[in-house]
Amino acid sequence: MQQSGQSTAQKQEKNHSHHLHPFSDNGALKEEGARIIESAQGVYLYDSDGNQILDGMAGLWCVNIGYGRQELVEAACHQMKELPYYNTFFKTTHNPAIQLAEKLAEITPEHMNHVFFTGSGSECNDTVLRMVRHYWATKDQPAKQVIISRENAYHGSTVAGASLGGMKPMHKQGGLPIPGIVHIQQPYWFGEGGDLSPEAFGLKAAQALDEKILELGEDKVAAFIAEPIQGAGGVIVPPSTYWPEIKRILNKYDILLVVDEVICGFGRTGEWFGSDYYGLKPDLMPMAKGMSSGYLPIGGVMVSDRVASVVQAGGDFNHGFTYSGHPTAAAVALENIKILQNENIIEKAKTETGPYLQKRWAELADHPLVGETRGVGMVAALEITNNKEARTRFDDEGTAGTICRDFCFKNGLVMRAVGDTMIISPPLIISHAEIDELVTKAQKCLDLTMEYFKSW
Repeated sequence: MQQSGQSTAQKQEKNHSHHLHPFSDNGALKEEGARIIESAQGVYLYDSDGNQILDGMAGLWCVNIGYGRQELVEAACHQMKELPYYNTFFKTTHNPAIQLAEKLAEITPEHMNHVFFTGSGSECNDTVLRMVRHYWATKDQPAKQVIISRENAYHGSTVAGASLGGMKPMHKQGGLPIPGIVHIQQPYWFGEGGDLSPEAFGLKAAQALDEKILELGEDKVAAFIAEPIQGAGGVIVPPSTYWPEIKRILNKYDILLVVDEVICGFGRTGEWFGSDYYGLKPDLMPMAKGMSSGYLPIGGVMVSDRVASVVQAGGDFNHGFTYSGHPTAAAVALENIKILQNENIIEKAKTETGPYLQKRWAELADHPLVGETRGVGMVAALEITNNKEARTRFDDEGTAGTICRDFCFKNGLVMRAVGDTMIISPPLIISHAEIDELVTKAQKCLDLTMEYFKSW
Protein backbone atom coordinates (compact mmCIF):
# COMPACT_ATOMS: atom_id res chain seq x y z
CA MET A 1 0.00 0.00 0.00
CA GLN A 2 1.31 3.43 -0.92
CA GLN A 3 2.50 5.32 2.15
CA SER A 4 4.21 8.29 0.47
CA GLY A 5 3.06 11.74 1.50
CA GLN A 6 2.25 10.64 5.03
CA SER A 7 4.14 12.01 8.02
CA THR A 8 6.21 9.78 10.27
CA ALA A 9 3.60 10.18 13.01
CA GLN A 10 0.84 9.03 10.68
CA LYS A 11 2.82 5.97 9.64
CA GLN A 12 3.60 5.17 13.27
CA GLU A 13 -0.09 5.35 14.16
CA LYS A 14 -1.03 2.99 11.32
CA ASN A 15 1.79 0.64 12.32
CA HIS A 16 0.64 0.41 15.91
CA SER A 17 -2.99 0.02 14.94
CA HIS A 18 -2.25 -3.27 13.20
CA HIS A 19 1.31 -4.54 13.74
CA LEU A 20 2.54 -6.56 16.74
CA HIS A 21 6.35 -6.46 16.82
CA PRO A 22 8.66 -9.33 17.78
CA PHE A 23 10.69 -9.12 21.00
CA SER A 24 9.01 -5.82 21.91
CA ASP A 25 6.89 -4.25 24.62
CA ASN A 26 4.20 -3.30 22.14
CA GLY A 27 2.43 -1.05 24.62
CA ALA A 28 5.57 0.98 25.30
CA LEU A 29 6.41 1.01 21.60
CA LYS A 30 3.02 2.57 20.84
CA GLU A 31 3.86 5.48 23.10
CA GLU A 32 7.36 5.96 21.72
CA GLY A 33 6.68 5.31 18.05
CA ALA A 34 8.55 2.84 15.88
CA ARG A 35 11.46 3.91 13.70
CA ILE A 36 10.40 3.65 10.08
CA ILE A 37 13.19 2.55 7.74
CA GLU A 38 12.37 3.44 4.16
CA SER A 39 15.47 2.58 2.12
CA ALA A 40 19.02 1.34 2.36
CA GLN A 41 22.24 1.32 0.36
CA GLY A 42 25.60 -0.24 1.15
CA VAL A 43 25.97 -0.08 4.95
CA TYR A 44 23.46 2.74 5.45
CA LEU A 45 19.77 2.88 6.32
CA TYR A 46 17.50 5.87 5.65
CA ASP A 47 14.47 6.54 7.83
CA SER A 48 11.21 8.36 7.23
CA ASP A 49 12.68 11.61 8.56
CA GLY A 50 15.57 11.49 6.10
CA ASN A 51 18.24 10.44 8.63
CA GLN A 52 21.21 8.38 7.44
CA ILE A 53 22.05 5.57 9.88
CA LEU A 54 25.12 3.32 9.75
CA ASP A 55 23.80 -0.22 10.21
CA GLY A 56 26.29 -1.73 12.63
CA MET A 57 24.19 -4.91 12.90
CA ALA A 58 23.74 -5.77 9.18
CA GLY A 59 20.00 -5.98 9.77
CA LEU A 60 19.87 -8.92 12.16
CA TRP A 61 23.39 -10.25 11.55
CA CYS A 62 22.47 -11.07 7.97
CA VAL A 63 23.04 -8.42 5.27
CA ASN A 64 26.59 -9.61 4.62
CA ILE A 65 26.98 -8.19 1.11
CA GLY A 66 25.26 -4.93 2.01
CA TYR A 67 22.08 -3.28 0.82
CA GLY A 68 21.12 -2.42 -2.74
CA ARG A 69 22.73 -5.31 -4.66
CA GLN A 70 20.86 -5.28 -7.94
CA GLU A 71 22.14 -8.77 -8.82
CA LEU A 72 19.95 -10.27 -6.11
CA VAL A 73 16.94 -8.28 -7.29
CA GLU A 74 17.50 -9.57 -10.82
CA ALA A 75 17.95 -13.17 -9.61
CA ALA A 76 14.63 -12.96 -7.79
CA CYS A 77 12.89 -11.34 -10.75
CA HIS A 78 14.16 -13.95 -13.20
CA GLN A 79 13.12 -16.82 -10.96
CA MET A 80 9.72 -15.29 -10.22
CA LYS A 81 9.04 -15.18 -13.95
CA GLU A 82 10.19 -18.76 -14.51
CA LEU A 83 8.93 -20.59 -11.41
CA PRO A 84 7.93 -18.36 -8.50
CA TYR A 85 7.11 -21.22 -6.17
CA TYR A 86 6.84 -24.94 -5.94
CA ASN A 87 7.29 -27.32 -3.02
CA THR A 88 9.87 -30.05 -2.56
CA PHE A 89 7.44 -32.56 -1.07
CA PHE A 90 6.04 -35.57 -2.96
CA LYS A 91 9.17 -36.70 -4.81
CA THR A 92 9.64 -33.27 -6.41
CA THR A 93 12.47 -30.77 -6.77
CA HIS A 94 13.47 -27.86 -8.99
CA ASN A 95 16.62 -26.31 -10.43
CA PRO A 96 17.30 -23.63 -7.77
CA ALA A 97 17.13 -26.17 -4.95
CA ILE A 98 19.42 -28.57 -6.82
CA GLN A 99 21.96 -25.86 -7.63
CA LEU A 100 21.96 -24.32 -4.16
CA ALA A 101 22.36 -27.70 -2.48
CA GLU A 102 25.35 -28.43 -4.70
CA LYS A 103 26.88 -25.01 -3.94
CA LEU A 104 26.41 -25.46 -0.18
CA ALA A 105 28.12 -28.86 -0.33
CA GLU A 106 31.03 -27.11 -2.07
CA ILE A 107 31.56 -24.38 0.56
CA THR A 108 30.77 -26.23 3.79
CA PRO A 109 33.18 -28.64 5.55
CA GLU A 110 34.23 -31.55 3.38
CA HIS A 111 32.27 -34.20 5.29
CA MET A 112 28.96 -32.36 4.79
CA ASN A 113 27.25 -33.03 1.47
CA HIS A 114 23.51 -32.90 2.16
CA VAL A 115 21.17 -30.08 3.15
CA PHE A 116 17.62 -29.99 4.51
CA PHE A 117 16.11 -26.64 3.49
CA THR A 118 14.06 -24.45 5.82
CA GLY A 119 12.79 -20.89 5.87
CA SER A 120 14.76 -19.59 8.85
CA GLY A 121 17.27 -20.37 11.57
CA SER A 122 14.48 -21.16 14.03
CA GLU A 123 13.07 -23.71 11.59
CA CYS A 124 16.58 -25.13 11.24
CA ASN A 125 16.74 -25.87 14.94
CA ASP A 126 13.28 -27.41 14.98
CA THR A 127 14.65 -29.64 12.24
CA VAL A 128 17.76 -30.41 14.30
CA LEU A 129 15.63 -31.60 17.22
CA ARG A 130 13.59 -33.89 15.00
CA MET A 131 16.51 -35.17 12.94
CA VAL A 132 18.78 -35.90 15.89
CA ARG A 133 16.13 -38.01 17.60
CA HIS A 134 15.13 -39.69 14.33
CA TYR A 135 18.80 -40.55 13.74
CA TRP A 136 19.16 -42.35 17.06
CA ALA A 137 15.78 -44.08 16.76
CA THR A 138 16.79 -45.37 13.32
CA LYS A 139 19.98 -46.72 14.90
CA ASP A 140 17.84 -48.60 17.45
CA GLN A 141 18.87 -46.27 20.28
CA PRO A 142 15.58 -44.42 20.92
CA ALA A 143 16.55 -43.62 24.52
CA LYS A 144 19.13 -41.11 23.23
CA GLN A 145 16.76 -38.14 23.40
CA VAL A 146 18.43 -35.44 25.49
CA ILE A 147 20.12 -32.49 23.84
CA ILE A 148 22.61 -30.47 25.87
CA SER A 149 22.82 -26.75 25.16
CA ARG A 150 24.26 -23.73 26.98
CA GLU A 151 22.83 -21.08 29.23
CA ASN A 152 22.23 -17.78 27.41
CA ALA A 153 22.55 -19.46 24.02
CA TYR A 154 20.20 -18.37 21.25
CA HIS A 155 18.84 -20.94 18.80
CA GLY A 156 15.64 -19.23 17.62
CA SER A 157 12.25 -18.37 19.07
CA THR A 158 10.02 -21.27 18.03
CA VAL A 159 9.11 -23.72 20.80
CA ALA A 160 12.00 -26.05 19.95
CA GLY A 161 14.42 -23.23 19.13
CA ALA A 162 13.70 -21.28 22.31
CA SER A 163 13.97 -24.48 24.36
CA LEU A 164 17.34 -25.30 22.82
CA GLY A 165 18.39 -21.75 23.58
CA GLY A 166 19.21 -20.89 27.15
CA MET A 167 17.65 -17.46 27.62
CA LYS A 168 15.65 -17.24 30.84
CA PRO A 169 13.30 -14.43 29.71
CA MET A 170 12.21 -16.61 26.79
CA HIS A 171 11.80 -19.65 29.02
CA LYS A 172 9.45 -17.69 31.30
CA GLN A 173 6.89 -17.47 28.50
CA GLY A 174 5.17 -20.56 27.15
CA GLY A 175 6.29 -23.20 29.63
CA LEU A 176 9.79 -23.67 28.22
CA PRO A 177 12.09 -25.46 27.85
CA ILE A 178 10.29 -28.55 26.65
CA PRO A 179 11.43 -31.88 28.15
CA GLY A 180 14.63 -33.48 26.96
CA ILE A 181 16.73 -30.32 26.76
CA VAL A 182 19.23 -29.30 29.44
CA HIS A 183 21.74 -26.46 29.72
CA ILE A 184 25.29 -26.05 30.98
CA GLN A 185 27.45 -23.03 31.76
CA GLN A 186 28.30 -20.64 28.93
CA PRO A 187 31.97 -19.69 28.29
CA TYR A 188 31.44 -16.04 29.33
CA TRP A 189 34.65 -15.06 31.10
CA PHE A 190 33.88 -11.35 31.64
CA GLY A 191 30.55 -12.07 33.33
CA GLU A 192 31.21 -15.41 35.00
CA GLY A 193 34.96 -16.04 35.12
CA GLY A 194 35.52 -14.62 38.58
CA ASP A 195 39.17 -14.82 39.64
CA LEU A 196 40.04 -17.47 37.05
CA SER A 197 42.17 -16.61 34.04
CA PRO A 198 40.31 -16.79 30.72
CA GLU A 199 42.20 -20.00 29.88
CA ALA A 200 41.34 -21.70 33.17
CA PHE A 201 37.73 -20.58 32.92
CA GLY A 202 37.48 -21.88 29.34
CA LEU A 203 38.50 -25.34 30.55
CA LYS A 204 36.05 -25.19 33.45
CA ALA A 205 33.14 -24.17 31.22
CA ALA A 206 33.94 -26.93 28.71
CA GLN A 207 34.25 -29.58 31.41
CA ALA A 208 30.68 -28.83 32.45
CA LEU A 209 29.73 -30.80 29.32
CA ASP A 210 31.58 -33.89 30.53
CA GLU A 211 29.96 -33.58 33.95
CA LYS A 212 26.47 -33.28 32.46
CA ILE A 213 26.97 -36.28 30.16
CA LEU A 214 28.07 -38.39 33.14
CA GLU A 215 25.12 -37.13 35.19
CA LEU A 216 22.57 -37.95 32.49
CA GLY A 217 24.23 -41.06 31.09
CA GLU A 218 25.79 -41.34 27.65
CA ASP A 219 22.96 -43.68 26.61
CA LYS A 220 20.48 -40.83 27.14
CA VAL A 221 22.36 -37.97 25.46
CA ALA A 222 21.71 -37.42 21.76
CA ALA A 223 23.64 -34.25 20.95
CA PHE A 224 25.42 -31.12 22.13
CA ILE A 225 24.40 -27.88 20.37
CA ALA A 226 26.39 -24.64 20.46
CA GLU A 227 27.12 -21.50 18.49
CA PRO A 228 30.83 -21.09 17.63
CA ILE A 229 30.49 -17.58 19.10
CA GLN A 230 27.33 -16.80 21.06
CA GLY A 231 25.79 -13.99 19.04
CA ALA A 232 22.54 -12.74 20.54
CA GLY A 233 23.87 -13.71 23.98
CA GLY A 234 26.39 -10.88 23.71
CA VAL A 235 29.06 -11.89 21.16
CA ILE A 236 30.63 -14.23 23.69
CA VAL A 237 33.93 -15.31 22.19
CA PRO A 238 35.01 -18.43 24.08
CA PRO A 239 38.48 -18.52 25.65
CA SER A 240 41.13 -20.25 23.52
CA THR A 241 40.95 -23.37 25.68
CA TYR A 242 37.22 -23.90 25.30
CA TRP A 243 36.63 -25.50 21.91
CA PRO A 244 39.69 -27.81 22.01
CA GLU A 245 38.41 -29.19 25.33
CA ILE A 246 34.86 -29.57 23.97
CA LYS A 247 36.26 -31.53 21.02
CA ARG A 248 38.29 -33.75 23.37
CA ILE A 249 35.22 -34.49 25.47
CA LEU A 250 32.96 -35.27 22.53
CA ASN A 251 35.57 -37.61 21.08
CA LYS A 252 35.09 -39.78 24.18
CA TYR A 253 31.37 -40.27 23.65
CA ASP A 254 28.88 -41.36 21.02
CA ILE A 255 27.11 -38.00 20.91
CA LEU A 256 26.37 -35.75 17.94
CA LEU A 257 27.79 -32.23 17.63
CA VAL A 258 25.43 -29.55 16.32
CA VAL A 259 27.17 -26.27 15.47
CA ASP A 260 24.66 -23.46 15.02
CA GLU A 261 26.06 -21.29 12.21
CA VAL A 262 23.00 -19.08 11.75
CA ILE A 263 25.01 -16.01 12.82
CA CYS A 264 28.61 -17.10 12.24
CA GLY A 265 28.05 -18.61 8.81
CA PHE A 266 28.84 -17.06 5.42
CA GLY A 267 31.87 -15.05 6.40
CA ARG A 268 31.12 -13.43 9.74
CA THR A 269 34.32 -14.76 11.37
CA GLY A 270 36.50 -14.20 8.30
CA GLU A 271 36.03 -17.85 7.34
CA TRP A 272 33.06 -19.34 5.52
CA PHE A 273 31.84 -20.80 8.79
CA GLY A 274 32.68 -20.60 12.47
CA SER A 275 33.35 -24.34 12.25
CA ASP A 276 36.22 -23.54 9.88
CA TYR A 277 37.54 -20.86 12.24
CA TYR A 278 37.58 -23.21 15.24
CA GLY A 279 38.40 -26.44 13.41
CA LEU A 280 35.12 -28.13 14.32
CA LYS A 281 33.56 -31.14 12.62
CA PRO A 282 29.79 -30.82 13.09
CA ASP A 283 27.32 -33.62 12.54
CA LEU A 284 24.61 -31.07 11.81
CA MET A 285 25.05 -27.41 10.97
CA PRO A 286 22.03 -25.07 11.00
CA MET A 287 22.49 -21.94 8.90
CA ALA A 288 20.41 -19.07 7.53
CA LYS A 289 20.77 -15.24 7.65
CA GLY A 290 23.90 -14.68 5.54
CA MET A 291 22.88 -17.43 3.12
CA SER A 292 20.84 -14.86 1.18
CA SER A 293 22.21 -11.77 2.96
CA GLY A 294 18.69 -11.45 4.32
CA TYR A 295 17.22 -10.47 0.96
CA LEU A 296 14.76 -13.38 1.14
CA PRO A 297 14.00 -15.81 3.99
CA ILE A 298 15.85 -19.10 3.66
CA GLY A 299 17.78 -21.51 5.84
CA GLY A 300 19.09 -25.02 5.85
CA VAL A 301 20.63 -27.72 8.00
CA MET A 302 23.82 -29.15 6.57
CA VAL A 303 24.01 -32.83 7.44
CA SER A 304 27.21 -34.84 7.74
CA ASP A 305 27.67 -37.92 5.62
CA ARG A 306 27.39 -40.26 8.62
CA VAL A 307 24.07 -38.76 9.72
CA ALA A 308 22.70 -38.44 6.17
CA SER A 309 23.36 -42.11 5.43
CA VAL A 310 21.26 -43.15 8.45
CA VAL A 311 18.47 -40.68 7.69
CA GLN A 312 18.33 -41.85 4.07
CA ALA A 313 18.05 -45.45 5.22
CA GLY A 314 15.41 -44.68 7.85
CA GLY A 315 12.29 -44.46 5.71
CA ASP A 316 10.08 -41.38 5.71
CA PHE A 317 11.38 -38.40 7.67
CA ASN A 318 8.02 -36.86 8.53
CA HIS A 319 9.12 -33.28 8.74
CA GLY A 320 9.27 -30.28 6.41
CA PHE A 321 7.96 -26.84 5.55
CA THR A 322 5.85 -25.34 2.78
CA TYR A 323 8.79 -23.14 1.84
CA SER A 324 11.60 -25.70 2.15
CA GLY A 325 13.89 -24.90 -0.78
CA HIS A 326 11.62 -22.10 -2.05
CA PRO A 327 12.83 -21.58 -5.63
CA THR A 328 13.01 -17.77 -5.56
CA ALA A 329 14.73 -17.68 -2.17
CA ALA A 330 17.13 -20.41 -3.34
CA ALA A 331 17.96 -18.50 -6.53
CA VAL A 332 18.76 -15.37 -4.50
CA ALA A 333 20.87 -17.36 -2.02
CA LEU A 334 22.81 -18.93 -4.87
CA GLU A 335 23.55 -15.53 -6.40
CA ASN A 336 24.53 -14.16 -2.99
CA ILE A 337 27.06 -16.96 -2.45
CA LYS A 338 28.49 -16.41 -5.93
CA ILE A 339 29.01 -12.71 -5.08
CA LEU A 340 30.77 -13.67 -1.84
CA GLN A 341 33.05 -15.92 -3.89
CA ASN A 342 33.60 -13.78 -6.99
CA GLU A 343 34.34 -10.58 -5.07
CA ASN A 344 36.50 -12.32 -2.44
CA ILE A 345 34.39 -10.66 0.24
CA ILE A 346 35.16 -13.24 2.92
CA GLU A 347 38.88 -13.23 2.19
CA LYS A 348 38.91 -9.42 2.45
CA ALA A 349 37.05 -9.63 5.76
CA LYS A 350 39.67 -12.08 6.99
CA THR A 351 42.79 -10.23 5.87
CA GLU A 352 41.81 -6.57 5.53
CA THR A 353 38.61 -5.14 6.98
CA GLY A 354 38.21 -7.66 9.81
CA PRO A 355 41.64 -6.99 11.32
CA TYR A 356 41.11 -3.25 10.86
CA LEU A 357 37.74 -3.39 12.59
CA GLN A 358 39.21 -5.36 15.51
CA LYS A 359 42.12 -2.92 15.81
CA ARG A 360 39.86 0.14 15.87
CA TRP A 361 37.31 -1.54 18.14
CA ALA A 362 40.01 -2.45 20.67
CA GLU A 363 40.79 1.26 21.06
CA LEU A 364 37.43 1.65 22.82
CA ALA A 365 38.84 -0.38 25.72
CA ASP A 366 40.47 2.85 26.93
CA HIS A 367 37.09 4.44 27.55
CA PRO A 368 36.24 4.80 31.28
CA LEU A 369 32.98 2.86 30.83
CA VAL A 370 34.46 -0.08 28.93
CA GLY A 371 35.58 -3.14 30.86
CA GLU A 372 36.44 -5.31 27.87
CA THR A 373 36.40 -5.29 24.09
CA ARG A 374 36.40 -8.53 22.13
CA GLY A 375 35.64 -9.83 18.67
CA VAL A 376 36.49 -12.05 15.73
CA GLY A 377 36.40 -11.04 12.08
CA MET A 378 33.36 -8.85 11.51
CA VAL A 379 31.64 -9.25 14.88
CA ALA A 380 32.55 -7.53 18.16
CA ALA A 381 31.35 -6.52 21.61
CA LEU A 382 32.24 -4.25 24.48
CA GLU A 383 31.22 -4.44 28.13
CA ILE A 384 29.90 -1.37 29.94
CA THR A 385 31.09 -1.41 33.55
CA ASN A 386 31.27 0.91 36.55
CA ASN A 387 34.53 -0.72 37.69
CA LYS A 388 37.02 -2.07 35.20
CA GLU A 389 38.99 -4.16 37.72
CA ALA A 390 35.98 -5.69 39.48
CA ARG A 391 34.01 -6.13 36.21
CA THR A 392 30.84 -4.93 37.97
CA ARG A 393 27.75 -3.27 36.53
CA PHE A 394 25.75 -0.17 37.24
CA ASP A 395 22.68 -0.66 39.42
CA ASP A 396 19.65 -2.07 37.58
CA GLU A 397 21.72 -4.09 35.13
CA GLY A 398 20.79 -3.49 31.50
CA THR A 399 19.94 0.18 31.96
CA ALA A 400 23.36 1.40 30.82
CA GLY A 401 23.19 -0.67 27.65
CA THR A 402 19.70 0.59 26.83
CA ILE A 403 20.79 4.19 27.37
CA CYS A 404 23.85 3.73 25.16
CA ARG A 405 21.78 2.01 22.45
CA ASP A 406 19.29 4.88 22.41
CA PHE A 407 22.09 7.43 22.09
CA CYS A 408 23.37 5.38 19.13
CA PHE A 409 20.02 5.55 17.34
CA LYS A 410 19.87 9.32 17.90
CA ASN A 411 23.38 9.73 16.50
CA GLY A 412 23.13 7.69 13.32
CA LEU A 413 24.36 4.26 14.42
CA VAL A 414 22.69 0.91 14.95
CA MET A 415 24.57 -0.76 17.81
CA ARG A 416 22.66 -3.38 19.75
CA ALA A 417 22.50 -3.77 23.53
CA VAL A 418 22.42 -7.17 25.22
CA GLY A 419 22.03 -6.16 28.83
CA ASP A 420 25.03 -3.90 29.37
CA THR A 421 26.98 -5.47 26.52
CA MET A 422 27.10 -3.48 23.28
CA ILE A 423 27.49 -5.55 20.12
CA ILE A 424 28.12 -4.96 16.42
CA SER A 425 27.99 -7.13 13.32
CA PRO A 426 28.31 -4.83 10.30
CA PRO A 427 27.98 -5.84 6.65
CA LEU A 428 31.11 -7.62 5.45
CA ILE A 429 31.54 -5.01 2.72
CA ILE A 430 32.07 -2.15 5.17
CA SER A 431 35.06 0.02 4.20
CA HIS A 432 37.91 1.32 6.37
CA ALA A 433 36.38 4.82 6.30
CA GLU A 434 33.00 3.43 7.36
CA ILE A 435 34.68 1.46 10.18
CA ASP A 436 36.26 4.72 11.33
CA GLU A 437 32.82 6.32 11.30
CA LEU A 438 31.34 3.42 13.27
CA VAL A 439 34.02 3.60 15.97
CA THR A 440 33.82 7.41 16.18
CA LYS A 441 30.06 7.25 16.66
CA ALA A 442 30.39 4.46 19.22
CA GLN A 443 32.93 6.58 21.13
CA LYS A 444 30.55 9.55 21.10
CA CYS A 445 27.66 7.47 22.38
CA LEU A 446 29.79 6.03 25.18
CA ASP A 447 30.72 9.60 26.13
CA LEU A 448 27.05 10.60 26.18
CA THR A 449 26.23 7.54 28.31
CA MET A 450 28.95 8.50 30.78
CA GLU A 451 27.65 12.07 30.97
CA TYR A 452 24.17 10.69 31.63
CA PHE A 453 25.34 8.68 34.62
CA LYS A 454 27.35 11.61 35.99
CA SER A 455 24.19 13.74 36.01
CA TRP A 456 21.94 10.97 37.35
